[in-house]
Amino acid sequence: MDEKFACLVERLHPKFEILLKMIPVMKDQLPKNIGGVYLFSEKKPLYVGRSNNIKGRYGRHCNPGATHRTASFAFRLAREETGKHAAAYKKGKGTRDELAKEPEFKAAFESAKSRIRKMEYRYVKEEDPLTQCLLEIYAAIALQTPYNDFDNH
Repeated sequence: MDEKFACLVERLHPKFEILLKMIPVMKDQLPKNIGGVYLFSEKKPLYVGRSNNIKGRYGRHCNPGATHRTASFAFRLAREETGKHAAAYKKGKGTRDELAKEPEFKAAFESAKSRIRKMEYRYVKEEDPLTQCLLEIYAAIALQTPYNDFDNH
């Protein structure tokens, strides 16, 4: 294994342990301008993400004004709620823009953002982008988070 990559991999599990041991926090307890990996849980781990601004990213997931362009986790929850799983990449029916206009989907999306605001939220500080990336993948695999998707679109 490449030596530089091996050094990054060695740092993952200790950071993962810190993430899991963290007492969940609310938005007003989040530090400003801290980068890292975060975890949303609801009795079990649901979604892992990463950001260079943990507090800002939290809001973009679940603030009432968050849109379908920023609230990817809420959008996935709304897709599940409405049964509209298939993604469309050409203009027209089924695109994110069109789904966001449908009353049923819009209500499910707003409900999902509200649900996320009630979830447990943990994070671990990590400023290095490579370590952030690998830690997000490591945590999602280790925790079997059902809403992480590393598929290409």
